[in-house]
Amino acid sequence: MMGRMTYRVCLVCMGNICRSPMAETVLRKTLAGHGLGDRVAVDSAGTGGWHAGGPMDSRALRTLADHGYDGSDHRARQFTADWFDRYDLVLAMDRDNLRFLRRMAPGEVEVRLFRSFDPDAPEGAEVPDPYYGGPEGFEEVLRLVEAASEGVAKHIADEID
Repeated sequence: MMGRMTYRVCLVCMGNICRSPMAETVLRKTLAGHGLGDRVAVDSAGTGGWHAGGPMDSRALRTLADHGYDGSDHRARQFTADWFDRYDLVLAMDRDNLRFLRRMAPGEVEVRLFRSFDPDAPEGAEVPDPYYGGPEGFEEVLRLVEAASEGVAKHIADEID
């Protein structure tokens, strides 16, 4: 855990207004449900900075709220190379962002696809970007991040115990 008392994970998508903040919100609640909420810090960011400082997409917020999650405090941020030393685990929502992160990552940092933690997902499975679609895309993202979050929680529990 790199000398820290708290394990730190960052979830990354393109703009940090849909997928990664939804995953951040879900993973926080999942970790709390596993009794790890006080031992793990969860953040999210985008590889691009277009939305930095802005709130989560309203459709993402609505989808989360419809399922008992609160993402209202989220503000978009951009992931930069100097962030790698802050995190124990960096998870990309898709292969494009994974490649981007791996190109700038130092060798020591674990960078993986978020859905690689879902035992039912095929290898290389991504969380699709719902931005240009309708509400069903956000529902799908929620379903996918809930499934992967369980696996991430188990992985982190193994890492810190």
